[in-house]
Amino acid sequence: MKLSYDPKANIAYMRFHEKSGTVTTLKISDEVNIDLAADGSIYGIELLNANQQLSEDHGRLIVETGNKRQEIELAA
Repeated sequence: MKLSYDPKANIAYMRFHEKSGTVTTLKISDEVNIDLAADGSIYGIELLNANQQLSEDHGRLIVETGNKRQEIELAA
């Protein structure tokens, strides 16, 4: 899994696997898109206006894996 954040566009993206062929994007809401691989599995999840959607974490994107924790400051 790869997690990325673009502060200029204020978009967070969680990618579950590498692209393989055609990707179809489902618009879940004005701020959430889900990309599906050709086999129907989830390729990734895009959060538009990420700083407002993740505001419960005080403007940070927090990534935890095992006992490792990384915090990424989001645009104001």
